[in-house]
Amino acid sequence: MTLAMSWEEWAAHDATALAERVRTKQVTAAELAAQVAAGVARTNPALSAVVELFEDAVADPFVDGTNAAGAFAGVPFLMKDLGPTLKGRLQEMGSLLMRGNRAPADSYLTGRIRQAGLAILGRTTTPEFGVCSSAENPAVYVTRNPWNLAFTTCGSSAGTAAAVAAGVVPMGHATDGGGSIRIPAGVNGNIGLKPSRGVFSIAPGGSDLMNVVSIQGCQSRSVRDTAAFVDQCRGGAPGEFMTYWTAPEPYSALIGRDPPRLRIALSHEWGDYRAVPRHVAELERIGRFLATLGHHVDWALPAIDFRAAFRAQTTCYITNFAQTIGGLIAARGLERPPADLVEPMNIRIWEAGRDATYAERAEMQAAFNATSRGFGAFLEDWDIILTPITALPTPRVGTTEYLTLSDNPSVQDWFGNLWRNFAYTPLSNLCGIPAISLPLAWNEHGLPLGIQAQTRQGRDGLLLQLAAQIERAIDGRWNDGRRPGVHVTQEGGGR
Repeated sequence: MTLAMSWEEWAAHDATALAERVRTKQVTAAELAAQVAAGVARTNPALSAVVELFEDAVADPFVDGTNAAGAFAGVPFLMKDLGPTLKGRLQEMGSLLMRGNRAPADSYLTGRIRQAGLAILGRTTTPEFGVCSSAENPAVYVTRNPWNLAFTTCGSSAGTAAAVAAGVVPMGHATDGGGSIRIPAGVNGNIGLKPSRGVFSIAPGGSDLMNVVSIQGCQSRSVRDTAAFVDQCRGGAPGEFMTYWTAPEPYSALIGRDPPRLRIALSHEWGDYRAVPRHVAELERIGRFLATLGHHVDWALPAIDFRAAFRAQTTCYITNFAQTIGGLIAARGLERPPADLVEPMNIRIWEAGRDATYAERAEMQAAFNATSRGFGAFLEDWDIILTPITALPTPRVGTTEYLTLSDNPSVQDWFGNLWRNFAYTPLSNLCGIPAISLPLAWNEHGLPLGIQAQTRQGRDGLLLQLAAQIERAIDGRWNDGRRPGVHVTQEGGGR
């Protein structure tokens, strides 16, 4: 089969550039879809990043109502197999329990994505129900890091991270309830923005009143793609419980200007959690680089009760996931999760959280409030908090302590172990503030290490402005211009 582009040419284009080529009739959306299908065939045997390609959508990218006149003009897009639903398509959530589950309707955000001109061609891997840090259950699939197949992609937006990093698509859907956009973006070398609470809708199946920590978004390889995605897909559905943020100008325009001189706080000591020396050194190096761009950089930390914050975050996850699992088994007429279809830690989470009291949730909300106020006060004095994306190096495939395959009898201890590595991302979900992971650093195994920037609510545009300033300063050479070993440009996909 003859492709519309060489793989080098394909890899040189972000989604914005591909859309321009479609608009100027240099290439068709169907040719782009065929290129993605070839890219999946080239890389997926090594990565297991894509669960399914929709053959009818590959043949006709506009089959499901993609808007040919939208900003992205039919550019291919992959959806994480969790969160927003696609009418008539499978959504199996990384779980044997959900095999064969088909959605009756598009979610609101799905409609926004289609209206933006993104052609949804398939679905990407996720851990079971998005709970743990890696899409890694041999009974379902094991998704591997394209930089080194011995290591995990982390999660939960695992397949999207691997597919974007490997050059299969320029951008893909991701979700984030505690770092699930940013962590896999950080360890796979992508850009991952978790927007403010109140940017992307989770209607109609989810309520922002209850799912206060979860957010939608994307991973990409260019700042302008992420900015355009937010511009095109943001906004609340009718009947939302909360106000949705608006922006005085499109982020696609805002990122053309450098931000003002920013006050940037470096931090890696979050309560009981510390980064390994290599990650601290990389954080310091990027801090020095930002100082050369004219920003004021120093060490500082919000005055909050980190232990109380992580206790509350753990309560939130246990109770939210227990209700999610409870709803899924009730719909199937089951009284408890079947041990042969649901991973053991998810069963323990359901057992621990199914009978949570209002008092427990009230205590959690009080800690959320105190933590959010503490970050808010800190961000009156500082514009940005900068951290590594993880405290520890990327785990190797098969490190079960982070997986819901774990035999750890204690749910609390299991979550506590997660925080030791993934301490820096979940509190932005708790507070509803935006955060972005940028592919600027390297861990001790030679894998990408994202550097995370967080700011106050509604200032997503400032994060994108800073990211765009950095992108210009490095001539667009994220990851120092390097590519992973498994990549569409490599013969055989780099296997």
